[in-house]
Amino acid sequence: MRTGIFVAAAAALCSTLIGGSAFADDRFKFKDFATEAQALRQVREGRETFRFATFGDEAFWGDGLGLHLAIAGADNGGVGPGVSPTTALGVGLKVDVDALPRPLQRSLARGEVDLKNPATTLALLRLDAVVGVTGMFDDKGRITSMGIQCSLCHSTVDNSFAPGIGHRLDGWANRDLNVGAIVALAPRLEGVAALLGVDVPTVKKVLNAWGPGHFDAELFMDGKGFRPDGKTAATLIPPAFGLAGVNLHTWTGWGGISHWNAFVANLEMHGQGTFFDPRLDDAAKFPIAAREKFGHVRADEDRITALLPALQIYQLALPVPEAPRGSYDRYAAKRGEALFDGKADCSRCHVPPLYTEPGWNMHTPEEMGIDDFQASRSPDERYRTAPLRGLWTHMKGGFYHDGRFATLNDVINHYDRHFSLGLSAGEKHDLAEYLKSL
Repeated sequence: MRTGIFVAAAAALCSTLIGGSAFADDRFKFKDFATEAQALRQVREGRETFRFATFGDEAFWGDGLGLHLAIAGADNGGVGPGVSPTTALGVGLKVDVDALPRPLQRSLARGEVDLKNPATTLALLRLDAVVGVTGMFDDKGRITSMGIQCSLCHSTVDNSFAPGIGHRLDGWANRDLNVGAIVALAPRLEGVAALLGVDVPTVKKVLNAWGPGHFDAELFMDGKGFRPDGKTAATLIPPAFGLAGVNLHTWTGWGGISHWNAFVANLEMHGQGTFFDPRLDDAAKFPIAAREKFGHVRADEDRITALLPALQIYQLALPVPEAPRGSYDRYAAKRGEALFDGKADCSRCHVPPLYTEPGWNMHTPEEMGIDDFQASRSPDERYRTAPLRGLWTHMKGGFYHDGRFATLNDVINHYDRHFSLGLSAGEKHDLAEYLKSL
């Protein structure tokens, strides 16, 4: 009897899902699920790549710079004091609680784990628990190299276990991560100094100026470590979710997802692959990239290109996090929505529901009322209209590509002046509440 009920229920469900009998509609074929199966397979493969693929970049970070030696410390076969979990968390590295065995979780909760010992960091690396970092170990358990993943910058954790320790949040910008300070620990920076044409102390000065949540993807292209005003040339780490339907995917519109993944994997993470972008042959704009032929990369063994399709699918599938209940004023946000589409005219460029332009989503610095420094470091010398969904997840570090506006009110005030909108203080508040709700 139970079998009969199950079959009847399954038949009813199928009929509901396809809007009628499968046998009565020749358009429906069970083989059509091949597309869904392929999508699911690519999402899973892409997640694995996003979280764990080094693309062979350990040849640079470990074998070349020796960063693993600085992490290990002299007491563990490396150099210097080493990097303890406390130090690692302090520079924004995150720990995936799901990678920790239950007994270790209990020991951590009871305060029985030495978080000031670099040996504990090595143990976490052996567990693949440090988000975005992979350690390579020999048969005796000694660290021999290390690599990094996409998730280093574009993931964080929910802090559900402790600050910096929790479940992964893929696609979120890690605005706590001090990439520059971490790289500056490497004991072998001579190769980077030679590439940039400076000495090692200058390299460290540039890296240590980045600060939390910043990274300079153009440094190895043009060698510009600082803006004319003396501030760092690094830009904020952007989120990697909410990109479906969005044309270009960087602050200054270098390219779409797959282009930028290939660019970063080859030229920033320093993996082993293939990359083509003849725009980098412009010696006036990109002197280092042109000299080193970074627009024409082809490794003996390509460990990147085959991973790009699934990685792109995974990023496109990442959901936009909903703003938590109570994090904004619902009534003010409703009024702000009317302003967004009306008096403030935000939706002229931030077109809902993409919140960027469908199509060519780029603007000149003059149109935006800002300087052209960062735009001039890109091929088209323009700034992208940033998609706004999930804005609440990356409010730390400021707004715009370089964080020049500390608060949403600062952004609104800028546009109020630039476009002579005539917004009242109350209207600006309502508009900010709406932006926090997206």
